[in-house]
Amino acid sequence: MSDSDLIKLYSTRILALAADIPHLGRLQAPQATARRRSPLCGSTVTVDVVVKHGKVAEFAQDVKACALGQASAAILGQVVIGRSLSELQSARDAVQAMLKTSGPVPAAPFNGYETLLPARDYKNRHASILLALEAVCEAMEAAA
Repeated sequence: MSDSDLIKLYSTRILALAADIPHLGRLQAPQATARRRSPLCGSTVTVDVVVKHGKVAEFAQDVKACALGQASAAILGQVVIGRSLSELQSARDAVQAMLKTSGPVPAAPFNGYETLLPARDYKNRHASILLALEAVCEAMEAAA
């Protein structure tokens, strides 16, 4: 990867998101927890949820990932409260399609993932970007 490719990939917006991840930490009494790890890069995300009426009522995330994984967790953290499992699964699938098959940017409120469009060309970064979404879906399924 050239220096200009790195600059394009790690934009100011991505780095700003990575530096300000909402809901960092762990919940005292989660209803469910899920941990996802990318074997390629070693990034990990652990998610705790409390679900009420089928929607995320409380959320926390422990993020040990590259800047792209952190940015993804930040985007998720901004919109996760009040979301149902089906909304989160749709967002996960849309982000995966956006990255892997040039699909469209996910619909609102998940349209913040547009920031990660430059990562589309870097397949080795896709798993890290998807970790937070995969973890929250897994935790929601466990809580159901």
